[in-house]
Amino acid sequence: MNQSAITVTNLNKVYKLYRKPSDRLRDALGLGRKKLYTELHALKDVSFTIGQGETVGIIGTNGSGKSTILKIITGVVNPTSGRVDVNGRISALLELGAGFNQEYTGIENIYLNGTMMGFSRQEIDARMESILKFADIGDFVNQPVKTYSSGMFVRLAFALAINIDPEILIVDEALSVGDVSFQAKCYHKFEEFKQQGKTILFVSHDLGSIAKYCDRVILLNKGDLVAQGGPKEIVDLYKQLLVNYGDDTEEGLPEEDGRTEPSGTEETGAEKKGSAFLPLQADTLEYGEGQAHIAGIRVFDDQGRMTNTIDKGSAFRIEMTVRFLQPVHDPIFAYTIKNAQGTELTGTNTMLEGVPTGEMLPGSAVTVTFRQNMSLQGGAYLLSFGCTGYQDGEFRVFHRLYDAVDLRVVSSKNTVGFYDMDSDVTLEISGRRAGSEAETASPETETEARTGEDGK
Repeated sequence: MNQSAITVTNLNKVYKLYRKPSDRLRDALGLGRKKLYTELHALKDVSFTIGQGETVGIIGTNGSGKSTILKIITGVVNPTSGRVDVNGRISALLELGAGFNQEYTGIENIYLNGTMMGFSRQEIDARMESILKFADIGDFVNQPVKTYSSGMFVRLAFALAINIDPEILIVDEALSVGDVSFQAKCYHKFEEFKQQGKTILFVSHDLGSIAKYCDRVILLNKGDLVAQGGPKEIVDLYKQLLVNYGDDTEEGLPEEDGRTEPSGTEETGAEKKGSAFLPLQADTLEYGEGQAHIAGIRVFDDQGRMTNTIDKGSAFRIEMTVRFLQPVHDPIFAYTIKNAQGTELTGTNTMLEGVPTGEMLPGSAVTVTFRQNMSLQGGAYLLSFGCTGYQDGEFRVFHRLYDAVDLRVVSSKNTVGFYDMDSDVTLEISGRRAGSEAETASPETETEARTGEDGK
């Protein structure tokens, strides 16, 4: 078994929250007769071990304690109780600004951080070219970092973190602010580190990267360690947490069902059937004439679990439940998917699909199900919904919900553009390639080199 690189034992972290600064001062001086603060338990008796050479991801909802545990491991924050044992030299990239003097130039901050990590000026000089080449921020390296964009800042910080020859690399969500090409370069460096047998611990909301690069994943929720295990198993469990939905028998899972209750009247039988509705986005745009009301939305993955996180290439279904307040003939039910920039990428409706809907009477409810495979690239999207139709020859909008539900697509392999053509790639090689291993390989070995491990 690999020797442990990081061992976390019964870790607890409690923050004191004061209503006003004077309460903090009075408490520090021991002047208060009663407790002047409330306690926030950021971590609750958390224990785990990370072996040398492992790449481990930590995921969880906001406020679950992910960043807190990284700060404790790196020594930025002290635990309330418990202990952390680290075997190896750590390099950490935490939130933007950590360890940098805003008034210093990029070059000056490189020397400052290198010195804090125990390197001499000569050792930093020997690494300087590699740091500057990876950061690739040009003459800005001679400007105060307070003038940097967040992207330039993280470029310099990550370049410094990986070029001091760490044995353990710890990265918080900071990489998410970089541009796509820089993120690809960073993850390529992750691959190099893995091949060198170095340990990587990182926090990310990018479930595709978690699934692709991690050997193991730790799931936190509200300070508790819910589970740890293989990426697919833990990501599936995290999907349930994202919508506050899950089996009550699962330890650590919340019991709230995340329901978005329709306003106005009691639920009908159609609305009560099945799982709870997904919560709507706070800034959902809602309008319509009121003949119908979209009572709730559900999205289910290929395992039948309600979630807003879908694996790329898998089957999934979208359900919308609509309650009718007035008689409507042949209503049209629709959904669309937009990217974060607001571009409509795809969608359909019952009229385009040639599905007759018939007469809807007041008090009736219908659940419309759209089934399809997920071909969009990994990323964050928004779902919009509508119930429309024609009355007296005029097009009417009965009810619409724009940007109603956040949809996340998890992918370990993205292609170019918005969606994946699911191409099957083969090579046909005539003759021999100069300098290739195939020059001395057997025919069987050459076939494996052309087709890959799976024989495609």
